[in-house]
This record gives sequence, structure tokens and C-alpha cells, in this order.
Amino acid sequence: MAPEALQLWMQRDAGPESAGVGAAGSAVRVVFLGRTSGDELQDPVGSMQRQLSVAMAALPESCVLVGHFYDVESGRIDLSERGRGVKSVEVPIPRDGGVLDLLARAESADPGFDAVICEQIDRIARRVYFGTMIEHRLQAAGIALWAADETIRPGGRAEDALPSTVLTRRVKQSVAEWYALDMLSRARDGFETHTEQGYAVGKPPYGYRGETVSVSGKAIDSTARGGHRGKGRDGVRTKTRLLVDPVEGEVVRRIFAWRVGERVSYQAIADRLNLDLVTNRPPTPPDPDRAVGAWTAASVREVLVQPKHTGYMVWNKQATKTRGGAWNPLQDWVWSSRPTHEPLIELQTWIAAQEVAARRFGSRSAAGKNSHPQAARSYRLRSYLFCQLCGRRMYGKSRRGRSYYVCAPKRGQHIPDGHPASLWVAEESLLDAINGFLADHVFGTYRAELLGAAAGEIAAAASADHARQVEAAQRAIADIDRRRGALVRTLEVTEAIDPELIADIGRRRQELGAERTQLAEHLEGLRTVQVQQSNPALLDLLPVGRCELDQLPETLARRLFEVLRLEAHVDKISRAVRVRITLTGNTVQTAHAASVDALNSAADDATGGGESPGSGGTDDRFPSLKCPRQDSNLRSRLRRAVLYPLSYGGRAMGEQ
Repeated sequence: MAPEALQLWMQRDAGPESAGVGAAGSAVRVVFLGRTSGDELQDPVGSMQRQLSVAMAALPESCVLVGHFYDVESGRIDLSERGRGVKSVEVPIPRDGGVLDLLARAESADPGFDAVICEQIDRIARRVYFGTMIEHRLQAAGIALWAADETIRPGGRAEDALPSTVLTRRVKQSVAEWYALDMLSRARDGFETHTEQGYAVGKPPYGYRGETVSVSGKAIDSTARGGHRGKGRDGVRTKTRLLVDPVEGEVVRRIFAWRVGERVSYQAIADRLNLDLVTNRPPTPPDPDRAVGAWTAASVREVLVQPKHTGYMVWNKQATKTRGGAWNPLQDWVWSSRPTHEPLIELQTWIAAQEVAARRFGSRSAAGKNSHPQAARSYRLRSYLFCQLCGRRMYGKSRRGRSYYVCAPKRGQHIPDGHPASLWVAEESLLDAINGFLADHVFGTYRAELLGAAAGEIAAAASADHARQVEAAQRAIADIDRRRGALVRTLEVTEAIDPELIADIGRRRQELGAERTQLAEHLEGLRTVQVQQSNPALLDLLPVGRCELDQLPETLARRLFEVLRLEAHVDKISRAVRVRITLTGNTVQTAHAASVDALNSAADDATGGGESPGSGGTDDRFPSLKCPRQDSNLRSRLRRAVLYPLSYGGRAMGEQ
């Protein structure tokens, strides 16, 4: 230590950069830094008041409190996300900002304070990385960070922390992060068990209502001290199960039937539901003030993506505290191993509804022109036409008054060999080809005979594909077994055993073992799955007749395409179009209704009235009622066009 006279001289003549925090003769300006979780985990008001009182009690007499900075949120979120949770909680302590505002002030030219104090060092963040980052940035700005449970030195420099203090801080921060991770792991295990038992979390989804049940077996008394959910020593611990709401349950089934059967958009479903809001009771959000009293596209989507309608209990669909509530990947969802409540729809129906969303992505569902001001016409095959070479959806374009469908990959996208820079196909050629296909293979009298050999080929192809998948899984498992054996043989021929080599081999064997387990589960699933079989009898449930697609109203034509699951693939090499429809047991009734409407519309356009198609008559308006048109239906303006037989896929092909 320097002599006393030298110390007095240095304090009198030294610049501000040489003075410590709270140099002699001046008061130390201190701000409070706090953080507490939201009210779902603790009482934020009481916690913040306690932290402030503890911090003020630890301040030396030479210090004066000049500001309050605090956040109300989890200490594990990213530093850039801090400061948003306090808006929902009213804390009776003046707030100058959160930790981000504190750092911005500290790094400014005139911070207005000399030190920061918190209750405990692990309180400012539950991750060591963020805690040390805050401490480092304050230290770089010449501002000390104190904790109420540590030794406070007002006269020292910010960077001159005691070694014991640093060690204690790092240990406490590490323990705090471990504790948070351990609690998260335990909580996840608890939620998984909760899900497996069939208990619901949060507001019941539309279509269900909650039934409160006692966990301990005691009678439920809402007037008991402490209330429900164990919020008191004498309170009855309860959980919630799902019961079907008789009104809303029917609405859910109706929504899925429209989506899967007709593939209509969210907004189109909402418009139908809004025609009768008594029968189709609109949903109520958790915050009643946000209710609009009607169905919207968003509320319809919320019903369609809700997996609990299948009877399974599901948890972890969304990130509730991070990523802005974004949906988690499907593989991260936690499903109960069996149905736990009454289902409103089958699991396969829910999957089919999600597939509709994937297929419709990026394609407008409504008929008519695009809303863009430069749109001049509509394209009725839009969203149903694909390029066979690259698999991309083709889009409509006009040239010299004619409509075309184009596949023109953008620069930088993958273009298969043989694919031209742009592929153009006239709409009239495609409509002619699809008209002939529908007339003979779908609505023709001899459609069953035409399907004949094709049905066998389709079933054989499905079985062959299934066999190839099984064989590939078996080969992969055999290859892993071979590699694991090679690792053991490596140890056998090695004379000098290296401990690091043994550790590496052990880790590699564990990795291969985990990979083999996954492949074995996949193989077992392939062996237990039954290859879907075709059911040609479904075709007989459609009416007989003929319609010209270019003569139908576009809305009716697109409805017909949707219910038939129409797909047309243009093959540039063979100059052919492959047309396919798919019928399933749970969509054939909708397909029948749309087909009758289309054929009736075609009949009315042709003659102004008369016998309806499918009635068994022999009206000349429908040549296919007498005999197949043979070559006349198979000709197309696409040279050498080959109309492949339609295929029948789906999950319930045996249903009638």
C-alpha cells in the first residue's frame, strides 16, 4: 500500500479514470437490477419487493439508490428477448427499464450510476453464458456488479473483484443453471406422464368441455379452503379430462368432412359455418374480449390442426415460452400411447386433413381470377397440374389470347436432365385429354372393365414397393451388424490397447446400436402394416354420364376436381398426360354428390333439361351410356397422348 501522503496526492490530482467506484468524498450512485418469473410460477410482486428490500439493506451508507431496472420473465430466455413479460404484470416499483435498457445506459457516455446491485448473482440470469455476459459488459463500462449476499467494496474498481468472489459467483451460476435444467427435465417427465394418463392442459379444444376430476379420490368441493388444483394445504388436487360437447362435436366432424371430402379452404369452411351460427356455434378464445362472434379462417385452421380430436392426448405442440409460440416439429409432440377420451374423428382422417394443407400450400383454392390487378383470366386446372420431370406444380399463362400451363424453374433451382428451360402446354389440349379420361374411366358404362388389369397392376406395384422398403431396412440392419463386428475385430488384432481407442470404439458401438434400434423399429412397423388394397367397387358408386370441363362453371369444375383428388402429370418426353383420381370409402359420397351436380349441369347446358345422368336412361346426350367411345375419347391434342388408368388409394378402401 502506498504511503498516506502519496494516496492523498493521487486522490487530489488523478483523473476520473483513476478513481474507483465511489471515490473518497463522493456518494456512490447505485441502481437495482432484479428479475422474477411470471405469475404462473410465483408471485412477481412479492418477489420483486423482497429482492429490492434485501438489496437496499446490503448497501453501505455511502451509497444512494438512483434507479430500478427489472424484468418479469424466465431467466433462461435469450438476452435479446428480455423485457417483454413485465407488460402483463403491475409491480408497484418505479421501473427505468429492463436489463437491456440497463446495459444501454451503462455503455453510454453518461450512465448516471456507478454500480449495480442485485439480490443474488444467479438472479439476473439462469444461464451462465448470459450472466457472465452481463457482468462483462458492465465491467467493460467501468461499472461494478454487486450482489447483496457478497462482500461489497464501494472504493474498488469494477474489474478488481476478489478471487473468492469470482469463484463463488461461478459456482452459484452453474448450480442455478443445473437446477433450472433439472427442473425442466422433471417437469417434462411429469407432463409426459400427465399426457399418458389422459389429463388435459389448458383450455379444452373446440368440440370438448373439461370435466374436473379428483386426483386423490376425495370429493370435489369448490368452497374448500385453498380451492382446486392443490393451491392450498387443504385444497383438493384436481385434473381435467375431456368430454365431447354434443353441439361443438358435430361441428368438428362437419369441418373435417368438408376439408377431407371436398378439400375446401379454411375461409370457404368459415363462410359455410357462418350461415348458421346457432347450429355451428363459433369458438370462444381464452380471452373472451377477443371473441368476434363468428368463424374465421384462423379458427377453422385451429380446429383442423388440433390432434386431440382423434381421441389421443397430445402435449408439446407449441413453444409456449420461446420462439413466439411457434409450433414445434411433429416429431417433438408427445402423444399418449392409446386413446384417452372419446374421439370426434379417426386418426387417419386427421392425417388426411394435414395432407390437404400440404398439397394446397401456395395454391389459391377459390375459383375465378387472382386478386392481382393485372390478372386477366382464370385457369381452371390451376393447382391440379404437375410436371412429370421435376414434380413442380405448373402455373397458368396466356399468350396471343390462348391459355397455357407452364413449368419454368427459376434460376438456381434444380432442373433434371432433359427438362427444357420452360415447358408450355395448351389448356385446350389438357381439357380434351381429361374429358376423355373422365368419360371412359370414371363416368363411362364400361369403366369397371377398363379398370380390370390396371387394378391388379396397382396392387402389384404397391406390394412391390412395400417389399422394397422391407428389403432396404433389412440390408441396412445387416450393414450395421457388419460394422459392429468390424469394430470388435479391430480390438482383437490390436496389440497395444490405447484407452482413447477403446473409448472411441465404445462410443461408435453405442451410435451404431441406437441406429440399429431405430431401423429395427421401422422394419417392425413395415411388417405390421398392411398394404392398402384397391376396391374397384367404389367406382360403381359414381354416376354414369359425360361432362365437358370447359363448359362447366369453374366453381363446379374445381369442386369436382377436389372431390375426385384429380392429379394430372405432363410428361414432356412421351408427350403424354397421366391423369389420376383417388376414391376412398370416406370421400366417395361427397364425390358422388359433386359428380351428379357436374353431369346434371352438363346435361342442362346441352339440352336445357331432361333425364338426369345415372338414372339408367339411354339418352343420346350421353354416348357412354350405350357403349364406350373407344378411340374418339382417347384422342388428344397432345400427340401420342396416353391416358393411364386411374388408381385407387386411401385408407378405407374396403368401406362402402
